Amino acid sequence: MKLIISIIRPEKLPDVKQSLLSDKIHMATVIDVRGCGQQKGYMEEYRGIVEEVNLHRKVMVIIAVNESYVDKTVKSIIKGARTNGGDVGDGKIFILDLFDCIRIRTGEKGVAAIGGPSEELDKLKKSGKIEQVVIK
Repeated sequence: MKLIISIIRPEKLPDVKQSLLSDKIHMATVIDVRGCGQQKGYMEEYRGIVEEVNLHRKVMVIIAVNESYVDKTVKSIIKGARTNGGDVGDGKIFILDLFDCIRIRTGEKGVAAIGGPSEELDKLKKSGKIEQVVIK
């Protein structure tokens, strides 16, 4: 299991969502964030006061996927987030190992809790080893 965290331009969110949906990736969490990278800052004047703005508005998209969906998800995010010229500020994608996942509603654990079809889940279903957590 992997956790894919992408930081993208806010105006590219609709394109990323459409790209993910077209690749049958339906689950994501979106958070408005601020940050800076290679874009650096710029000077802005408001009512005669000059202020340096070095934290740009961005959107963080967080998606938990099974191993078999990592490449597909990353390609889909890149397809939606990249500007025509591939400009500075298009964003970054981080891929982290995900130790565990538990679906609160059903108690499913691991790859079964991530959701969606995957090779890992198919193997578990065939072997009958889908883990459930009993919560008291």
